[in-house]
Amino acid sequence: MARSPKRDTTPALRVVELFAGVGGFRIGLERAGGFQVVWSNQWEPGKRKQLASDIYAARFGAEHHVCADIAGVPTADIPDHDLLVGGFPCQDYSVASTLKTSKGLVGKKGVLWWQIHRILSEKRNKPGYLLLENVDRLLGSPAGQRGRDFAVMLSSLNALGYAVEWRVVNAADYGMPQRRKRIFLFGWRGPRKALSPKAAEALLTADGLFASVFPLQPVMAAPERFVLADDLARLSKGFNKRGTVSPFHNAGVMVGGTVYTQRVRAHFDGPLTTLGQVLQEEAQVPKAFFIPKGQLRQWAYLKGAKKESRAAANGHHYHYAEGAMAFPDALDKAARTIITGEGGISPSRFKHVVGTPSGRLRRLTPVELERLNMFPDDHTAGVPDTWRAFFMGNALVTGVVERIGRGICIRHRRPEGT
Repeated sequence: MARSPKRDTTPALRVVELFAGVGGFRIGLERAGGFQVVWSNQWEPGKRKQLASDIYAARFGAEHHVCADIAGVPTADIPDHDLLVGGFPCQDYSVASTLKTSKGLVGKKGVLWWQIHRILSEKRNKPGYLLLENVDRLLGSPAGQRGRDFAVMLSSLNALGYAVEWRVVNAADYGMPQRRKRIFLFGWRGPRKALSPKAAEALLTADGLFASVFPLQPVMAAPERFVLADDLARLSKGFNKRGTVSPFHNAGVMVGGTVYTQRVRAHFDGPLTTLGQVLQEEAQVPKAFFIPKGQLRQWAYLKGAKKESRAAANGHHYHYAEGAMAFPDALDKAARTIITGEGGISPSRFKHVVGTPSGRLRRLTPVELERLNMFPDDHTAGVPDTWRAFFMGNALVTGVVERIGRGICIRHRRPEGT
């Protein structure tokens, strides 16, 4: 008689989701299995209506969801958890003098990074894991000190007892339907001693979380190594002061304040999902999404190549040039990155336009935008279409999070030392 498979009795990892948007992290982690969101927060500054939070509560329930400025939420109100996740805004994370007052922080939205720092520093039972997401330009910001913001983040996490892996992932490189490139950071309560070069290279290319779920090929012969200053104010003021390029590549690890970083490329031979595969049937598409004949010339102009003279508001004349974009978008490839301005009927250079079997051209529907981020159909239903498009322009590809979530679970269940 065949034995029944051994039941996994590992408790679900408790998750706190910050800057939750409409729940992309949660969707990915719940699909991966082994996670339970115990608290979430979403707040859009300056907005009377909190539509993203409303959608989140409608889909997942209002219990344990807080719609309030995270800066005003006491750490004591946030339950203990095993994994902290969030896609925080990328602005400015400089430290001018001290972390104890807001005067020491430059950049209004960059302050949100320091809210993550506050929670981690004030939590007596710190989460064992962190999973954070941002735009890939974080590795090179700001323009005057390339990589400074990322260096400050890594050093501050090191001071809190975390080691960090990072990886820039283009979802389409791993078979997903959108060319959306984002940086993911995985932090864990780890060793304080710096890794050997051999161990660091193994972590980057084979043994680490990201290498295990997103196979790669190194582009460089070996990782580059440097040590971060542990004084955040000094680091913020002096990091890469004379450099013109960031020292951080698209993959890396920081342990004990020592950074190893390397350029890598994706290595994937599985099936690819195209834009054409996510489209709804033409009969399902509302009339408003089809482009009127009278607008076609404007759409073609905006999508086309240009070399022309323009005048600024102050009367200064300059030459403007840009290349052509596909018009309509290719259906046999992954879609371009969705932008927040994807909605609305007005012609645009960056909105997607697809051809239909009948020969007409149209914009993408909210359901198709959701599918490009691998959300359930109609996840954002209940608000105007322009807002649905805006939310998808801000969202992440949930399939990326699902893969990472599975890797975290395997890592968490692995016996220590293996």
